[in-house]
Amino acid sequence: MKMHLVMHESFESPAAFASWAKARSVQVSYSRVYDGDELPQRVDDIDFLVVMGGPQSPATTTAECSHFDSIAEQALIKKAIVADKLVLGVCLGAQLIGEALGAKFEHSPHQEIGVFDVTLTEEGRRDPFFSTLPGPTFRVAHWHGDMPGLTADAKLLAFSEGCPRQIVRYTRKVYAFQCHFEFTVEAINGMLEFCAHELETGGRYIESAATLRRHDYREMNEILFAFLDHLVRVGQSSNSAGHSTVM
Repeated sequence: MKMHLVMHESFESPAAFASWAKARSVQVSYSRVYDGDELPQRVDDIDFLVVMGGPQSPATTTAECSHFDSIAEQALIKKAIVADKLVLGVCLGAQLIGEALGAKFEHSPHQEIGVFDVTLTEEGRRDPFFSTLPGPTFRVAHWHGDMPGLTADAKLLAFSEGCPRQIVRYTRKVYAFQCHFEFTVEAINGMLEFCAHELETGGRYIESAATLRRHDYREMNEILFAFLDHLVRVGQSSNSAGHSTVM
């Protein structure tokens, strides 16, 4: 299994993704675009593409942020989907998947920074993975103000009080998480070092820095690990059976 991660900022780290990959002996390569790395031109050597979050939006131009090329990332995502790869987007990455498939991102009704409940929709309760969770509501981390767009075939799997689009399944191999299952205390400290000013708006769904540091992120990490294991099995079974999810 070869995973490629696109990172937009040093402080938006892979966190629990890296822990999962190490424990499963997954080969990981990176495009640290903030450090000048180029995006892959081909996806032949990638089994699993993960696009991380960042303070940008899909509408951010290279004039506004020279190291972030939204159009190029959307092209990479579309290439991976057409090649029948596993694809997962987190936060900004989730929005970029929607954009790559022709669904425009939107502003969420509320900015969310903290750990809050998300609730599965009826589609979520039928999802091959999320239907296996103990209950329809679980706690997960958030740090966002936008949300992914929905294609005609997309399935909305979960929502929160502050954001109506938290988890989206575009195909059986392509998922988008507006929320952050990967956060750890270390990752939160990195976010706070560079983005603490975002807490000053004091919205209804914005927690303090002290509260963010007190959370135990291990349970949501375990959900992520189980989800990644599931998605890898989907990819392996599809490849062995010769199935395709090309759109």
